[in-house]
Amino acid sequence: MTIAAHSFKGKKVAVFGLGRSGNATVDALVRGGAEVFAWDDAPAAADKARELGLPVANLHALDFVTLDSFVLSPGVPLTHPEPHWSVKKAHAAGVEIIGDTEILAREIEGTGARLIAITGTNGKSTTTALTGHVLASAGLDVQVGGNIGTAALLLPAPRPSTIYVIELSSYQIDLMPSLKPDVGILMNLTPDHLDRHGTMQDYADVKAKMFALQDEDDLAAISVDDKWCAAIAEGAAKHTTVATFSTRKTSAVVVSNGDSIDDNRDAISVSLSNARVLRGLHNAQNACAAWIAARRMGLTPEQIEAGFNSFPGLAHRMEEIGHHGRTVFINDSKATNADAAEKALLSFRRVYWIAGGQAKQGGIEELRVHFPRIAKAYLIGQDATLLAATLGNQVAHEICTTMEAAVRMATSDAAADTSDFDEVAVLLSPACASFDQYPNFEVRGDDFRAQVLKLDGIQQQRRVA
Repeated sequence: MTIAAHSFKGKKVAVFGLGRSGNATVDALVRGGAEVFAWDDAPAAADKARELGLPVANLHALDFVTLDSFVLSPGVPLTHPEPHWSVKKAHAAGVEIIGDTEILAREIEGTGARLIAITGTNGKSTTTALTGHVLASAGLDVQVGGNIGTAALLLPAPRPSTIYVIELSSYQIDLMPSLKPDVGILMNLTPDHLDRHGTMQDYADVKAKMFALQDEDDLAAISVDDKWCAAIAEGAAKHTTVATFSTRKTSAVVVSNGDSIDDNRDAISVSLSNARVLRGLHNAQNACAAWIAARRMGLTPEQIEAGFNSFPGLAHRMEEIGHHGRTVFINDSKATNADAAEKALLSFRRVYWIAGGQAKQGGIEELRVHFPRIAKAYLIGQDATLLAATLGNQVAHEICTTMEAAVRMATSDAAADTSDFDEVAVLLSPACASFDQYPNFEVRGDDFRAQVLKLDGIQQQRRVA
């Protein structure tokens, strides 16, 4: 049974945004006994909600002063570039503005169920899936959702044994005034979503809300590999227990060099050598975070290591499609900025790199230090020429019209590679958004996978989750 929002029984609640999670929110509130007014400015979404029997009402005409709560879809602007019209109405009426994950948090309270909440610019989806997998493989009652996969209110109702592992975007955190996770995890912070938050400091301040209400009974697991997270860790340590983690600083509580995880609290070390899906320092960072959460939930080192080794990975995130000879084909379409692409490039010593799309601020300039790893680049999308200009004479490159052409050329060049490396990678790690050519990064990654699997002689890897 999915969640019914009993904490809103007898309350008047408006909901704006009727996508999958919005409709689930309306249903949960209705089943919990709330009087609900649901709306979406997209006529098709409102019509579909009506067809589902949901209580659709035009919020433009509704007096928000009569409301107890206003539930906003996280994709709707709360502050920047300017508040949505519905947000302005809620502010004028003094009504709280919350999201579906806030409703989940209120339903968990007092049930004995526990919440592991995970956020960060990069790596949060893999860390969420990995943490859920490790806990579930040890036999615990685990439910995974939020910004990854299943909408929060489509998860099963809380029981005393339930552990919710929830990925939270900054948008969702901004709509969770009572967020107080048993374990809060912050992976990293790099410039992203600044169109929605204004400045990097504003972005960091939202992420820091993950820990604002925690006390000494809770745990904050925070990477200290960037200055923003390190500052947040310092602040959180004033009122809660903090377990820092790092792939760079041996002074952190939990550290990894990519080959193992070392926990300085009790001098325990576990190997990552058999966790093929977790290759690269960025995945070692993910494993550090999952390790801290799993230890907090009572798992043994042996249970955690077994979970790491059996983790199937996530599609479009360092997904190994297959190999041909010593050439391995990697789908990292989720790498929509340079920081994420850097993690992928660092995972291989010889790369035939497919990149491009809609470039983020700064383009790929910060990747210059890693250009020696790139045997050749194959550039796609609207900003291919911009990336080509950055590569200049340092990296051989071609501007390709289609993914098919990029895969074909990269495969041919990789097959002819005469270097002494045991492995060479044809790597899709675009460092750019996908919207110029594809609806989203998933469709882009699916295209790459399809083109690779068309090739003769490819030995396909087991499909990831």
